[in-house]
Amino acid sequence: MMLRYALHTVRDRKGGFLGAFLALMCAAALITACGTLLETGLRGTIRTERYAAAPVVVSADQNVHKTTVKHKKGKTKVKHKAKPIAERAWLPEGTAGRLRDLPGVERIVPELTFLAQPLAPEATAPDRPAYGHAWDSAALTPYALTAGTPPAKSQDLVVDRDLADRAHLTPGDSLTVQSTQVPRSYRVTGIAAPAGHASVTHQTSLFFTPSEARRLADHPGQVTALGVIPAPGQKPAELARAVAKALDGTTAQVTTGDARGPVEFLDAAGARIKLVSMGGAMGGTSLLVAVLVVVGTFALSVQQRHRELALLRAIAATPGQIRKLLGREALIVGATAGVLGSLAGLPLGGWLYHRFVELGAVPPTLERTVSVFPLFAAVGATLLGAWAAARISARRIARIRPAEALTEARAERARPAWGRVAAGISLLAGGAVLVAVLSVLRTEPASTPVTFLAVVVLASSVALLGPLLVKGAAVLLARPLRLTGPGGKLAVANLRGNAARMAAAVTPLALLIGMTCTVLFTQPTLGNAARAQAREGIRADWIVAAQGPGVPAEAARRLRTAKGTVATEVVRTTVRVGLDKYPAQGVTREGLTRTWDPDVTAGSLKGFQRDGVAVSELAADQLHLKPGGRLKLTLGDGTPATLIVAAVYARGLGFGDLTLAHDLVARHVDNPLASSVLVRTSRTQEQLTSTVREFPGLRVLAPEAADDLQAERQQDNAEVNLLAMGLILAFTAIAVVNTLAMSVSERIREFAMLRLAGATRRQVLRMLRTEALAVLFIGTALGSGIALAVLSAFSVGMTGSAAPAVTPLVYVAVVAAAGLLALTATTLPGRAALRPRPVEVATARE
Repeated sequence: MMLRYALHTVRDRKGGFLGAFLALMCAAALITACGTLLETGLRGTIRTERYAAAPVVVSADQNVHKTTVKHKKGKTKVKHKAKPIAERAWLPEGTAGRLRDLPGVERIVPELTFLAQPLAPEATAPDRPAYGHAWDSAALTPYALTAGTPPAKSQDLVVDRDLADRAHLTPGDSLTVQSTQVPRSYRVTGIAAPAGHASVTHQTSLFFTPSEARRLADHPGQVTALGVIPAPGQKPAELARAVAKALDGTTAQVTTGDARGPVEFLDAAGARIKLVSMGGAMGGTSLLVAVLVVVGTFALSVQQRHRELALLRAIAATPGQIRKLLGREALIVGATAGVLGSLAGLPLGGWLYHRFVELGAVPPTLERTVSVFPLFAAVGATLLGAWAAARISARRIARIRPAEALTEARAERARPAWGRVAAGISLLAGGAVLVAVLSVLRTEPASTPVTFLAVVVLASSVALLGPLLVKGAAVLLARPLRLTGPGGKLAVANLRGNAARMAAAVTPLALLIGMTCTVLFTQPTLGNAARAQAREGIRADWIVAAQGPGVPAEAARRLRTAKGTVATEVVRTTVRVGLDKYPAQGVTREGLTRTWDPDVTAGSLKGFQRDGVAVSELAADQLHLKPGGRLKLTLGDGTPATLIVAAVYARGLGFGDLTLAHDLVARHVDNPLASSVLVRTSRTQEQLTSTVREFPGLRVLAPEAADDLQAERQQDNAEVNLLAMGLILAFTAIAVVNTLAMSVSERIREFAMLRLAGATRRQVLRMLRTEALAVLFIGTALGSGIALAVLSAFSVGMTGSAAPAVTPLVYVAVVAAAGLLALTATTLPGRAALRPRPVEVATARE
């Protein structure tokens, strides 16, 4: 029976349910889009290209492992965890000898993969990174010559067809290649293309002679992988089991099928974890925001129907029947909105994925995966959110006694329920706790989720305490609003008499401004602090930077030949201490203190040794280190090392948590070229530029120019974070418009009575605009307060100073955009509500 009544109600009151429907549909679309990202991270396919003709691939283990054994109540629990390393792990070349005599093995093909960047401008393709290989590994794809001959001499080179077409290369042409060594000019002897059904679309391949490839790879006695070619009739799965058995006891891993892709594309394998984290964070935040917005929308919808529901109570409807009616209405609206929104979320998720690929946050080799699970999750979350929102909103009307129902319907309750106030105070206290916790978190992965959770929790407290806050604000705004004339006096009366309705509009505005400011200013706060520390710590006169893959060691050596010149090469990497990841850098040790000052607070950098390490104060606290202590870590390629702590420094944001010797780090990274070279010299910029002229793509910059370049890179990273949260901000903006429009459109009878009492159409519109400005002022004050508290705590934890980087013009733009939304969502529905003649509205049947 109640379901039938609910269907009739939804059908006859489409306008009343439109706001809730739009909010739920947007929430479902947002959850679906985030769910597809999460699923791509969990199940996204990474298809092999280079190893397409090698059914079985042997490679080194790309993870760091940790096994813990716990004894409790006579039981032993063994837990094993693994985390990926940052660089490519290499395999001993002798591994091939253990496999050649295995039954079913036709051929073992060693593979070398290393940096090899063509320096011709037209040869660069951002979506196709270039790698060098030995020509004898071309069979792994397989590549076949389409023109020319194989490389026979050290200066010979075979390029793939795509590169040849881009750079207009033919056999006999010259091509300069920047690899791990000095840039060298090679003679193109041949052009190759994948044969058969093989397809290589995400990388550029350059093939050298085997001896030249080994020299450039610079890993003597090691290979990237081994391709195992089975004999005719041999099943790959059976061969893989035999190979795994032969390598039992080693760290080598054996892969077949789609499992070969992560071995080939390490960045895609690492992006899975990033995408899971990003999708989970976005999805969780989206769900919290959606619940907050939907509850507010349903509360406003129920308030609009207060008279109708009170009449049902007066004619003997029980509280349970009222709750069931509202619950079923919510389920009908939620089911329809959930299905449509989840379907709309699929293309939205696809657009989001492609934007992440374009910005470089996700490699294109990680293919997007879509299934029905995100759709089911979105529909389920929408149904649950709608039902819960309706039940929460129906609590008060369902408890009214029949004799009091119509009286209650005439006016808004003077005081909010004590339960609501208590819940609001509890959430406010919870938000304060989160802000306090945020002020002591010193790592970005730990602080980021707490940051946005704190905003949502504090905005939720505003939603519950909204009527009290609006009434308090009305007292403060009463005098200035009355000075604006009759419209201002009416606006003050509405703020006082309809505080709950006004609070429903204040909440999404406060959430929009608080969340937007937090998103926009979190990364600049961290980035500006890091750049400030880097500026203060760099003592160099000039910085040599590269437009390409990096600065070759030979360029730094030539800079040092000038008398009195010190050149410090800096190479970046990531290491693991246990399973924890730390950003690290390798620096050349000679003359280090003349070019670099990390603000040493303990120990000394003088006499910095190859087995030494300097650590930031944060890392020292986390790892309980002090000068003279030993630090066991795993280098980027999985090589274990034990180093002696030489110094502890304060400028960890600017220079990373760990600083090691350059000659140690450079041998354990995929790209050993320096990201920059710090030069302390009496020579001029022109003289330094002349010294490195033979190295294409190198620039000699003043520290200020290098800082500007770093700011541009920081902005690129900020675009990724803004895109990640942009959909949530868009949803919140829609909620602002939706709530304000609903609030105005249901006041048609009130406007008619005002006009019959003598108010003009212009005065009513002025009242609406004044109310909108008052709501904007309250929402801006609350949202800005939330953002300031959260950002200050974030800044204290991450930088040690309560000084978030807030750009005034950006903040003004945020408030102006919110104001434009508020005025538009108020004025347009208000004009529509004033079109009917007041007499017709007043005499119309309710």
